[in-house]
Amino acid sequence: MATSVVNVACGIVSALFSIAIGFALTRSIVRPVQAAQKAADRIASGDLTGSCRAQGSDEAAQLVGSLGRMQDALTRIVREIRSSTDQIEVASTEVASGNQDLSARTEQTAGSLQQAASSMDELTSTLRHSADAANQAHGLAHSASEIATRGGQVVSQVVSTMDEINASSKKISDIIGVIDGIAFQTNILALNAAVEAARAGEQGRGFAVVAGEVRSLAQRSAEAAKEIKSLIGASVDKVESGARLVQDAGSTMQEIVGAVRRVSEVLGEITTAATEQAGGIQQVNAAVNNVDQMTQQNAALVEQSAAAAESMREQAGKLARTVEQFRTE
Repeated sequence: MATSVVNVACGIVSALFSIAIGFALTRSIVRPVQAAQKAADRIASGDLTGSCRAQGSDEAAQLVGSLGRMQDALTRIVREIRSSTDQIEVASTEVASGNQDLSARTEQTAGSLQQAASSMDELTSTLRHSADAANQAHGLAHSASEIATRGGQVVSQVVSTMDEINASSKKISDIIGVIDGIAFQTNILALNAAVEAARAGEQGRGFAVVAGEVRSLAQRSAEAAKEIKSLIGASVDKVESGARLVQDAGSTMQEIVGAVRRVSEVLGEITTAATEQAGGIQQVNAAVNNVDQMTQQNAALVEQSAAAAESMREQAGKLARTVEQFRTE
């Protein structure tokens, strides 16, 4: 009987001890696990405002502590993400605005470059026409120089011919002087013959008639010689005047030849300069076209950058909306 009572008592004590142990286990394991579960559910719902603090050093307490550290880390991450998304949104907005301004300026620059390229094309065409015209003028001036040179040679020949005519006229004048002297002497001889015929009387009458005719012929010859000498003198004066005029014309022609040569040289220099300018303008035009192409490429890059900035702003907005479900305060 006593043994049965002892057994019952031992069973009751064992049961009470088991209940105490279970209660202790419940307090030390189940409750921390339940707290950890609630904390995890709260964190999963986006609420990071709660506190996860564990008492003790067992595994359950360590789990709750780990959840607390995870919550703190998530809180920092969410705050940093929010700050970063705000900054990204502001930066992307500024980039988008800057890209719009840059795109507008790039388009204006491209338009200006196209106008400049068109103007350079027109200027190149004008310079080519000017070079062609200067080249033609150079050819014409060269031809005029050759013609003027030949004209100067002709004038020189005319001057030489006039000098020869002047010399011949002087010789003729000298010959006329000789003829005039002969006529004067013939007239004197005729007078002497008439005097001798008068002395001879009737016998010299026929000779007197002949002497009179000779005297008359000598007088007419002298008068004709004087007239011819006068005409020759006038001709010599005119020839000398003409020679002076021809010499002046020759000097003027030489000056014209020199001027035409200088004009030809200047036109040649203008042609060379115009050709060089046309080549330089072509190089400038090529550079402008290259800059225009680069500007077009920059415009395309600006558009791509604007699209990337807009995409970044949209992604930042999505990220901001994603972290909005977390409450840190």
